[in-house]
Amino acid sequence: MKVMKFGGTSVGTPQRMKEVTQLVTKSGEPVFVVLSAMSGTTNSLVEISDYLYKKNPDGANEVINNLERKYERHIQEVFSTEEYRTLTRDFLRDEFNYLRSFTKELFTSFEEKSIVAQGEMMSTNMVVNYMKEQGINAVLLNALDFMRTDKNAEPDPVYIKEKLAAIMEQNADAQVYITQGFICRNAYGEIDNLQRGGSDYTASLVGAAISADEIQIWTDIDGMHNNDPRIVENTQPVHQLQFEEAAELAYFGAKILHPTCVQPAKYAGIPVRLLNTMQPDAEGTTISNTTEYGKIKAVAAKDNITAIKIKSSRMLLATGFLRKVFEIFESYQTPIDMVCTSEVGVSMSIDNSAHLGEIMDELKKYGTVTVDTGMCIICVVGDLDWSNIGFETRVMDAMKDVPVRMISYGGSNYNISFLIREEDKKRALQSLSAHLFND
Repeated sequence: MKVMKFGGTSVGTPQRMKEVTQLVTKSGEPVFVVLSAMSGTTNSLVEISDYLYKKNPDGANEVINNLERKYERHIQEVFSTEEYRTLTRDFLRDEFNYLRSFTKELFTSFEEKSIVAQGEMMSTNMVVNYMKEQGINAVLLNALDFMRTDKNAEPDPVYIKEKLAAIMEQNADAQVYITQGFICRNAYGEIDNLQRGGSDYTASLVGAAISADEIQIWTDIDGMHNNDPRIVENTQPVHQLQFEEAAELAYFGAKILHPTCVQPAKYAGIPVRLLNTMQPDAEGTTISNTTEYGKIKAVAAKDNITAIKIKSSRMLLATGFLRKVFEIFESYQTPIDMVCTSEVGVSMSIDNSAHLGEIMDELKKYGTVTVDTGMCIICVVGDLDWSNIGFETRVMDAMKDVPVRMISYGGSNYNISFLIREEDKKRALQSLSAHLFND
């Protein structure tokens, strides 16, 4: 069985909902579908929550009314029979009345998560009703009945597998199983969400739980490209990536996929395909545990980086120096992207400068601290094992005219990273494409 996940734009209009139905049922085989909220819905739900936090129920009700009118228009276009229009309209009326009920109560983050979860509830109900109207044996499985996180806010795979298996067994004759992405319950039974990766994470967790043949992530982009198409002309989709390569690209700027959301698929050995609902016949990108040896695959960039250098003669042979430095970043919950060390200093880069002032004050206890802002990390991804003689030279040659603040190589077999000024990003990406992909 395949798992197919569709994002908000893929179900954002009545026509798109109908196209998704055709894609899902094309093979005639049983399939498990994960849906996001319709595009724009989650933003409206967050706006409703914002008004309620500010104790402005009138503002919240206005957004609710506008959203309800939008869904009413969709009902008229999606369904062709009055039976299913009425069925869906009654469900949505209850949904919007539920949203209105929050305008009369004390509002906290717990209520906000309940509000935001309703976007997926509405989209899945509409699609499953449309499928039933078309005579398709579709069943809606409530993600809150099986998707759960533990006390560390991490998914509970054993619970998910057991609960989902039991629910699917009760609906063994279904052709299409549909569930909500993103939402779950936490260890205390409260409505929560998966945060990192959202609906993609749901698809990966479901795929691992049911031992799927393949997990398909459908968006409006035809897979990961070998460079940023907004900056570099004639980029091409990368047809095959190893899971580690995909994670590197996702972390360093390829926003099509969150770096952690495919981990369950990786550990279960299930390939993930990134496909385009606008071009369903395009090959897209397949991510698996297979490595294509001897190939440089892609380039990605990450902006808004801050570089921090601490220089200290006391560092020489000082046991525990790096530990003390890293503990400062840990205490302010600030992850480090790149690290370079020498006998008298260490340079690091971060992408979250919220606590930069406090971090600098702490670091000054151990040495002289300098900071460079407005930086960018360029990441080159592929089979970059050190035994591949000359590969790093090709990459370095492409960067010969670009000032480089830091280089990271050897921490992974799959990337070389450069820290440069943001103003040099365009030149660097174009040069790398010319040297690595267009020769």
